[in-house]
Amino acid sequence: MTVIEGVVEHGDARGRTLGFPTANLALPGGVAEDGVWAAQVRIDSGERVLAAVSVGRRRTFYADEGHRLLEAHLLDVDGDLYGRTMRVELGTRLRGQQSFPSVHALTEQLHRDVEATRAWAAAHCPWLLTAPVPRTSERALV
Repeated sequence: MTVIEGVVEHGDARGRTLGFPTANLALPGGVAEDGVWAAQVRIDSGERVLAAVSVGRRRTFYADEGHRLLEAHLLDVDGDLYGRTMRVELGTRLRGQQSFPSVHALTEQLHRDVEATRAWAAAHCPWLLTAPVPRTSERALV
């Protein structure tokens, strides 16, 4: 299992505008294979949550020009994590990184990624599954 730990950084807030806010971590070179992962995340408070995680360069928006980073969409979590330490345990690689022809196509795939993450958790760590909590804050995550 690959583990990445770091402090949540400010991003360009694109995930939030797409309805998939993310907590962003700088990614040391060669730590994890690029792609979308189902993962467990431990926040510095000790809370464990389920996350759909992207590792890569955000090819739809930056092609191969973007810097590599880890973007974790924490499922059923609402809160501001800037400056907090997070430990991400990558569970299984769901798919490779890819470019999408439109934002709509990307968000449709993100919905499928979240469902695949929940299915992985049901089989491997069901204690992470909780009833969905509506996101009430525009500042939900990062």
